[in-house]
Amino acid sequence: MEIKTRGKRKKIEIRKPDIRFLYDMKDVVYDKEWLKKVPNLKVYYMYRGIKRMDELRYDITVIPPKMLGKEFMKTKGNCNSNGLQELYTVLKGKAIFLMQKMKGRAVKDAMAVKAKKGDWVIVPPEYYVISINPTKNILKLGNWVSQKNKNIYKDLEVMHGACYYYTKLGWIKNRNYKKTPKLRFKKPLKRMPKDLDFLKG
Repeated sequence: MEIKTRGKRKKIEIRKPDIRFLYDMKDVVYDKEWLKKVPNLKVYYMYRGIKRMDELRYDITVIPPKMLGKEFMKTKGNCNSNGLQELYTVLKGKAIFLMQKMKGRAVKDAMAVKAKKGDWVIVPPEYYVISINPTKNILKLGNWVSQKNKNIYKDLEVMHGACYYYTKLGWIKNRNYKKTPKLRFKKPLKRMPKDLDFLKG
């Protein structure tokens, strides 16, 4: 397989993926009735640390074109530790990156970025990010993140997901939050940033 970094293509060896199973993310799924009736499915695949550059790690995530009941397929969602930022790119398909900044049960900011192959998206400090596959095609994402990062999941588990769910009926607000702002939309970057030092913290 090949990945593109700074205009150069380099072959990398893909190791066996970590697999996210449905029951690993049962707390964040919108359609609870559907969840009661299905087995512990494979939801998406994570190839971690397939490339390293200085203090950074490159991962690939593959999200199949399935449905979580009424909800479009998504990742569990996480926040990076110690205010570390993250850089995503779409390698195949189309994605929606849902991001939110929280304080307790209140959401201070919520934004979504629609991205296609070749686009880049920066996750700001202290934001949770959920990657959504809104299509009937496979979604493949690449991301650069600090090797020091530790993913934080707890807040989303407690609140039963992000402040919005993306479903067949569109965006549905998660009523478990005390306060949720209107979802705003941002455009992705069209090029990879020349300097990735901002990811090192």
